[in-house]
Amino acid sequence: MMRTDIEFNAEGAVLRGWHYVPDTGAGPFPTIVMAHGSAALKEQYLDRYAEVFAAAGLASIVYDNRNFGASGGDVRQEIDPILQMRDYRHAVTFAETLPSTDAQRIGAWGTSLSGGHVLMLAALDRRVKCVVAQVPTISGGQGALRRTRADQMAASRARFDEDRRRRFRGEPPATMPLVAEDPQTPCFNGGADAWAFFQESLKVAPSRRNEVTVRSAEMLREYEPGSYIERISPTPLLMIVGTRDVLTATDLALSAYNRALEPKKLVLFEGGHYDPYINQFALSSSAARDWFVAHLCQ
Repeated sequence: MMRTDIEFNAEGAVLRGWHYVPDTGAGPFPTIVMAHGSAALKEQYLDRYAEVFAAAGLASIVYDNRNFGASGGDVRQEIDPILQMRDYRHAVTFAETLPSTDAQRIGAWGTSLSGGHVLMLAALDRRVKCVVAQVPTISGGQGALRRTRADQMAASRARFDEDRRRRFRGEPPATMPLVAEDPQTPCFNGGADAWAFFQESLKVAPSRRNEVTVRSAEMLREYEPGSYIERISPTPLLMIVGTRDVLTATDLALSAYNRALEPKKLVLFEGGHYDPYINQFALSSSAARDWFVAHLCQ
């Protein structure tokens, strides 16, 4: 396996990451495009997934989302779900330019928020021949209602409104914590497991910042990737879902899976939203690998 640094233009932002090429034979190779969810960085275990794929003969394009990590972007620490999804399409186009890529065998892998991105991607871009959505965001609106207590909803809306007034006056976007140890502190990803994952992942991504723009949370509420799921077929879809996921709720994922058309497969694992990266890594990585191999390497 060989890993090289890459960068490519995404119509206004330069996205940077890694290109993994297997040493299992001569190319061109089936190639997987992949980025992390929301504000996470590629160093947070995506290298481990790419290494598993490479051992099976799959190349990978792994990159940081715009505004985060090594990638460019004008508004740092801002999550724009639609732009992140469109950047996957730029990554596919970039992959097509590489001599090591078999352009007829491109797959997409996403997790958490980017799990929602790849659902939309596969529905909209037929260059993608196979897709894996791990603990995917199905509905930004429904997810926000699940994660925000009713007595905190008015305060949440007030933060959005005030941030819009600030920006209208020419002030920079307001920010909020990505995660918080105190459950009473408003943040983008609430819950003790989100805080624990952030602390654990600082070991591999020490530059990660616990901050996103308030506008990120507002834009997430507008994002409904699950509404595209019926349009993915005939592209093969694998969904990897946790039985106790409270961030991208298990029932929303299962309901979306039931709406998807064939060919499709569901892998359920025991655990919550952050377990696939560490505790359930062997299961999540091998399930994705096997799906890609079955549909891209035959």
